[in-house]
Amino acid sequence: MAKPEFKSYLAGLSNLVAPAPPTESPGHAEIRAAAAHFLVLPQIDVPTLSSAIAKHPKWVPALALVVGVSQERLKNYLKHKFDSSAWVTIAKTRSADLVKRLDQDYGLLAQLKADRSKEFSLADILVARAGSRQNAGQSVKRGRRLEDDVEKVLRELRLPYELRTQFTGAGKDDLPCDFAIPSGGIAARIVCAVKGFNSTGSKLSDAVKEIRELADYRKPTQFIYAVVDGIGWLSRKSDLQAIYSLWDDGRIDGMYSLNSMSQFKEALSSAARLAKIPRTD
Repeated sequence: MAKPEFKSYLAGLSNLVAPAPPTESPGHAEIRAAAAHFLVLPQIDVPTLSSAIAKHPKWVPALALVVGVSQERLKNYLKHKFDSSAWVTIAKTRSADLVKRLDQDYGLLAQLKADRSKEFSLADILVARAGSRQNAGQSVKRGRRLEDDVEKVLRELRLPYELRTQFTGAGKDDLPCDFAIPSGGIAARIVCAVKGFNSTGSKLSDAVKEIRELADYRKPTQFIYAVVDGIGWLSRKSDLQAIYSLWDDGRIDGMYSLNSMSQFKEALSSAARLAKIPRTD
């Protein structure tokens, strides 16, 4: 695709509106039961949560929803981390490991503590994150909409990937990224930063810093992409311009928004061919 001018990219930013409140479905009864239990726990820590899901393994999806992980994404996550997507079995046999991993990768304990103190009930929060049965992969968190769209592209291309991980750059380990293909660590050949914000604040500058670091430490064999959208960038044009400049200078391989997902898909497919990444079945 021809590189758009910066003002065109700016004009194409989307309002990352959260989906409409979902209707209740039978599966939400399990979520509400789990939420009610989480609310009365005397403390939020690994022992109490692992005990809860060991006794009630069907609550694992509700626990994942605390950090915005849908059932479909949970299955992929468990398959990658535990070599099995059967959360009932994992909860019964490795409940502590599961809670520890969710906390390490997603900040489970801190998020659950925060959600318990909010004005709306924890059950309402988790049911909203679950969405309707037809839209179970949706999340009400605005920043996650962009992430969901990128993940959809990866699934359509049948590319193996790791979500919210770290990778090894040239002379620097443990660089954070939102997606690594085919996986994180030294295996990462394609790296994506996904930054969607409807509000403004220091987090936008932090996003620029993270993407600049990807550019600074990329290996010659690595492809770096940024997917950036949201009306919050309208108030931080200089930060958005800084990311665009990395693309303009050839330090990253592309910068895309919701309006250019088809072009992003083409670029990603081409990079995967060049990197000789095998497609999944």
